[in-house]
Amino acid sequence: METVVRKSGSPGKNNLKRSIMKIAYYLPSLYAPGGLERIVTFKANYLAEHCEGYEVYIITSEQRDRQIHFALSPKVKHIDLDVAFDWPFNQSTIGKLLKYPFRYHKFRKRFTRLLMEIRPDITLSTIRREVKFIHSIADGSKKVGEFHVTRYSYGVGKGGFFGNMMQKRWDNELQGNLRKLDQFVVLTHEEAAFWPELNNIRVIPNPIITQTERFSECTSHQVIAVGRYAPQKGFDLLIEAWNIIAKKYPTWKLRIYGDGSLRDSFQQRIDELGMTDSCILEHTVSNIVDKYCESSIFVLSSRFEGFGMVITEAMSCGVPPISFDCPCGPKDIIDDGKDGLLVENGNIEELAEKIAYLIENEKVRMDMGKQACMNVQRFQMENIVKQWKGLFEELTNNSQQPQN
Repeated sequence: METVVRKSGSPGKNNLKRSIMKIAYYLPSLYAPGGLERIVTFKANYLAEHCEGYEVYIITSEQRDRQIHFALSPKVKHIDLDVAFDWPFNQSTIGKLLKYPFRYHKFRKRFTRLLMEIRPDITLSTIRREVKFIHSIADGSKKVGEFHVTRYSYGVGKGGFFGNMMQKRWDNELQGNLRKLDQFVVLTHEEAAFWPELNNIRVIPNPIITQTERFSECTSHQVIAVGRYAPQKGFDLLIEAWNIIAKKYPTWKLRIYGDGSLRDSFQQRIDELGMTDSCILEHTVSNIVDKYCESSIFVLSSRFEGFGMVITEAMSCGVPPISFDCPCGPKDIIDDGKDGLLVENGNIEELAEKIAYLIENEKVRMDMGKQACMNVQRFQMENIVKQWKGLFEELTNNSQQPQN
């Protein structure tokens, strides 16, 4: 394992001092522009660059020769196992099922062999295929699961008798695997309450990734939303709510930044409602902080979330958020009525009412934006990394862990 220096005095566990703390993250790949890839890369970079004594690895299985989307620090060691479960993406379902046992066996073998070689102190699972066996790898590392979605949006069931039966079986198997982890980390206290069967849960929220020295003045006639054009994000609901707003406040515009498969259907609905000039579908941009700072209100219309990093990003730019009270994240982040507003999940009319309230009350909007900017500081990486380092030290029972 890592280099170990024995301090003077009687031998024993409490007299060992680690010179290196090895951390290994696993996720399937780093080529996609997704939230999981973004947050794991950010945390790995931070630990490697800012935390003395940390040696950080990211293990992937399906990266192959594709370009890494989010910049990875040269101090982070990336190792790909080269086991492609889903590639090529146009393979038939039958072909994929027939090849799966062979691919899974190779994946498990290579994953195990790698951990035995690098001997990390902490191995972090993102609760994918590896969660079935990671606890049984005798490499000496503590096994920690990171859950980046919410329980009731995660599974295999498609409804109906057989779908529900499959979901229940899958859920029972997942619970059994999660119990075998040394720690299971979720992002919100709301999510933690969804797992009453487990006694190894810890809540550590996602950090704010975007950094800015600019802040919104909350005076522009612009509302912003950010996310994939996918059913989860509820932009269809937001468009219907904006139809109410556009008729009352014609000088205000809604800009939705994102990309995805539902873009054309969203645009068609916008055109049908005659809102082409006031509801604008933008593409994903690299300077999203600038777009937050150009806006006066942020709206999250998701049906569900794992956390909702876009809420904390907007708040850090001084933009007051309005959000559906969906599972999970918004109620852990927003102090309703003080630094943002919560809306009954899926209630289009109430969403429009809350947007109208902030449009009509500029001082409230500006004060709420300032409060949001202050309150969200608890999610800065400096504060979140203390929680992660505390967990790592606790699990390795090492009071001599190097500090910043």
